[in-house]
Amino acid sequence: MSYHCVFPIQRLTAMTAVTDTLLNALEHCGMVEIDGLHAFEFALDVDDNLHIECMDGRAAKHWEFTPAQIQAATFDTTLQSWLIKDDGGEHRLVCLGDVISGDNEDDEQEDA
Repeated sequence: MSYHCVFPIQRLTAMTAVTDTLLNALEHCGMVEIDGLHAFEFALDVDDNLHIECMDGRAAKHWEFTPAQIQAATFDTTLQSWLIKDDGGEHRLVCLGDVISGDNEDDEQEDA
């Protein structure tokens, strides 16, 4: 399965405005939590469907949301999370900030 858009890991994103869209929030996060599971793999395919993949123990989990479902997602200010619906029901999605990679050799060389 190939994706045409992988969201960049940029910075810790705090949702400060209810008017922000889920798509905008995804562009600025390095990891998502969906239904309590952490997922580093999330991207848009050629039809702009959002795919989220993660492991739950030994079981692979996969969610797919259409552009209409992404656009219809609502932000819950109390729980600081997004509610998005698909054919399987409602899912709670939390956009989490930067993820520190294990490759920080360049940073160490710059400090020297």
